[in-house]
Amino acid sequence: MKKTFGVLLLAIPLLIQAQPEAGPKDLLKSDFHKEKRAELRAKMPDNSVAVFFSNAIRNRANDVDFLYHQDPNFFYLTGHKEPHSVLMVFKETQNINDNTLNEIIFVRGHDVLRELYDGPRLGKDGADDKLAIQVAFENPSFKDFNIDFSKFDKVLFYDFKNDVRNTEEEGDLFDLIEQFKQKSGYKQGELAIEPQKNNLDVVSLDRIMRQLRGVKTKEELDLIRKAVDISTIGQREVMKAMKPGMSEAEIQGIHEFVFKKYGAEYEGYPSIVGAGNHGCILHYIDNYKPAIEDGELILMDLGAEYHGYTADVTRTIPVNGTFTKEQKLIYDLVYEAQQAAADSCKAGLPFTALYETTAKIVNEGLVELGLYKSLKDEDIINPETGRNRYYPHGCCHHIGLDVHDKGLYGTLEENMTITIEPGIYIPKDSPADKKWWDIPVRIEDDYLITKDGCELLSDKAPRRSDEIEKLMKETSIFTDYELPPLKSED
Repeated sequence: MKKTFGVLLLAIPLLIQAQPEAGPKDLLKSDFHKEKRAELRAKMPDNSVAVFFSNAIRNRANDVDFLYHQDPNFFYLTGHKEPHSVLMVFKETQNINDNTLNEIIFVRGHDVLRELYDGPRLGKDGADDKLAIQVAFENPSFKDFNIDFSKFDKVLFYDFKNDVRNTEEEGDLFDLIEQFKQKSGYKQGELAIEPQKNNLDVVSLDRIMRQLRGVKTKEELDLIRKAVDISTIGQREVMKAMKPGMSEAEIQGIHEFVFKKYGAEYEGYPSIVGAGNHGCILHYIDNYKPAIEDGELILMDLGAEYHGYTADVTRTIPVNGTFTKEQKLIYDLVYEAQQAAADSCKAGLPFTALYETTAKIVNEGLVELGLYKSLKDEDIINPETGRNRYYPHGCCHHIGLDVHDKGLYGTLEENMTITIEPGIYIPKDSPADKKWWDIPVRIEDDYLITKDGCELLSDKAPRRSDEIEKLMKETSIFTDYELPPLKSED
């Protein structure tokens, strides 16, 4: 058996190479990432190098790790999804180690046994073939890679959080970071005090990446549209399936089942499913209320991540299918605020104008309903938080490779993708009359900025209160499913 097992291990690389290519056909192509590296290079200062590290593998517990997710900047520039890698992009062509290059990547080498457990690795040859980066090496060779960082006017990188584990693997991310520190003269804590010291710069690279990632290409928009469509279909199916007695976790499960059914690899962020007062917790992720009560609202903020790009869609619906008078008044006020912001949205508009539009409508509406005494700050601002009492967050952010994607927040530009998400949250024991308590409403939609306006991307899930009530009367494919009961513990 030992001999047979050894033969199998030796044969694995050949078996991997012999397998036909599988997987999605709509992934970003290597030309996209190559173009982004060229755009980065064009924005870099003269005589500079930009250094990017892959994300760390995060441990869940004992010998089990969390599902790996690549650093978005690293993926944006390479398309590489594996850990323990480093990319260097040079402003000018370099002659290093007998190579003429302006970019280089170091990747994991093959390990027959680990690939038996964890799946095939790209390796140097795969990187040469798939990534279209000029030069690729295996990561252990970075240690002896003869590069003099002192000759550059600027070494651009993101500062380290010192939260990477040192594993037994040679050339792992810990090794790559430590070797970079030695080669570049990095001193721990020095850049936290002075972010641009000597030729080391941990500030400028993020500004460049925000400029690049904030405006989307057609290829990116195609993937964002799919992520948004998947997320809104999930919202539709839950609206039809919703009924009192279901658990928050069950509702989360239906959403995420739809995500997986359509091929979304991940959730773009931890799913938020909050019924009643739980919806007043802005980032509530416990999602464990065992039985949602008749008469409650449920706030559902979820987004599918499709091939790296995430949606961000929120709907708030009545569990029993009908808004109460007070719930409808608050819901319709939030909808009015969101629609007014969307109507004003176009290239050239300051980002801040969107929040100002929504806040004006929300605040004036809450005064009219009697929840605020007046429009004076002392009546609107919660003295404990220093924020608007019932509308305590901003209304807009970029979406893309991150749910809060990198981008600039000065003025809106054509082909930016953003959210508009006003909300009103009235928790129990708030100063408002008790009839308003436990009413959380957030309506969040994804928009594409155009020259003369904006396009609503998340239109497959109804937003108006009457449209929601109408859809919730339809029959759901999840209505009649039933699992066997678990054995009683009594």
